Amino acid sequence: MFLSGKRALVTGSTSGIGLAIARALAGEGAKVILNGFGDADAIAKLQEELGGAEYVNEDLTTTDGVEKLMAGAGAVDILVNNAGMQHVSPVQDFPPAKWDQIIALNLSAAFHTSRLAIPHMKQAGWGRIIATASAHSLVASPFKSAYVAAKHGIAGLTKVLALELAQDGITTNCISPGYVWTPLVENQIPDTMKSRGLTRDQVINDVLLKQQPTKQFVQPEEIAAIALFLCREEARNINGANYTVDGGWTVE
Repeated sequence: MFLSGKRALVTGSTSGIGLAIARALAGEGAKVILNGFGDADAIAKLQEELGGAEYVNEDLTTTDGVEKLMAGAGAVDILVNNAGMQHVSPVQDFPPAKWDQIIALNLSAAFHTSRLAIPHMKQAGWGRIIATASAHSLVASPFKSAYVAAKHGIAGLTKVLALELAQDGITTNCISPGYVWTPLVENQIPDTMKSRGLTRDQVINDVLLKQQPTKQFVQPEEIAAIALFLCREEARNINGANYTVDGGWTVE
């Protein structure tokens, strides 16, 4: 197991993409620190499943909360910035508080976790910083101003960190999925069917997968496989990359 002895913090890892990444890292021997919301018993089961994973949960929309998270997590060799949220609204109606919250969680939290993780990684001479971005790190969609702005910011932050840390044994990359099949997405389908008067298949193909040429959802395990590869020694010269996993959505 090539990650034995490494500590990995994955934000937003109690479900969906983050959980898939946590499982992949733990499967190769990493000591995982989980973070996110959920039922206490369910999280305890996840900790047991992942070989005694730690769990630290703080408010990542505040600088103080991120600092408490990093203090609770301790030194980490692998940092996966995955936590995020979404809100859909025209710009003129977009609640300013919601804008601030999305930018804080989706972008600013990644800056703060990174700045606090870097000193240990530099001292160790090895580190991996990985972010879950989005197809929206490269293209835009209407009514998603905060999310698109944050994900473009994640792509830019990734490039800056990659350049700054290139000689320290630390790589920084991001992964940009299209629509990923998670409970969060699945649970949106009934409401969309009702509000738009569409069938389940119409919602999936004409709404959710409209931009994905393959008409297939990305699976969380596909994202996890890329994150895991980026932690391998063979990936040491992959730095500042933005891996698109979107079925061709962002093809130019």
